[in-house]
Amino acid sequence: MENNVILIADDDKEIVKLIVDTLEDEGFKVIKAYNGTGVIEVIQKKEQVDLVLLDIMMPGMDGIEVCKKIRDTYSGPIVFLSAKGREIDKVIGLELGADDYLTKPFSTIELVSRVKAHIRRDRRLKNLSSNTPVLSFDGLKICLDSFEVWKDGKKIDLTTREFQILAYMASNQNIVLSREKIYQSIWGNTDYGEINTVTVHIKYLRDKLDPDGKYIKTIWGVGYKFVGRAEVE
Repeated sequence: MENNVILIADDDKEIVKLIVDTLEDEGFKVIKAYNGTGVIEVIQKKEQVDLVLLDIMMPGMDGIEVCKKIRDTYSGPIVFLSAKGREIDKVIGLELGADDYLTKPFSTIELVSRVKAHIRRDRRLKNLSSNTPVLSFDGLKICLDSFEVWKDGKKIDLTTREFQILAYMASNQNIVLSREKIYQSIWGNTDYGEINTVTVHIKYLRDKLDPDGKYIKTIWGVGYKFVGRAEVE
């Protein structure tokens, strides 16, 4: 994918070299960092970064802390890299704002596949934002370009992942979406090992945005449906 820029952060220089060589062979430009501070510096400079590969177990500032710090300003895909393989670590990583999780050791073929899938999906979301910048439903405004949500004039703070799920469901108004469909569309992954994270994020969305069940309906045994009445801007 020519012109796409990947930021890789890992304190293991051999792994960084392997990833850089692999991605450059696929036509990517790669920016290297060996600690969390390096990642933050790149993001603060507002350089083009289309995807971040972020090792969790870095000395000093670990990948989880880095993810928290950059998510306020960086909305692109973040893929965690870690030797940890416990399911709970994967779920925590995803809920903190990461888009995916690769457990070391991983194959370079899988790495390239995941990177390309996330970039394609992110491009589709940006195209949607540029074509339809605001979705409005019964007092609810979803601003796709600024990642902001307003309900009855009050701003609702959502995580990046919560916002993406809401925008995806609202863009498919009145269509029943299974957890598998939501997971594949938002996380860009056909491996449903962390499928329960969809349920968790839907719960968080309801707590913050829809405690009365006005917009998000559960279709038992099937999935979820967004049912707000659309308004023309």
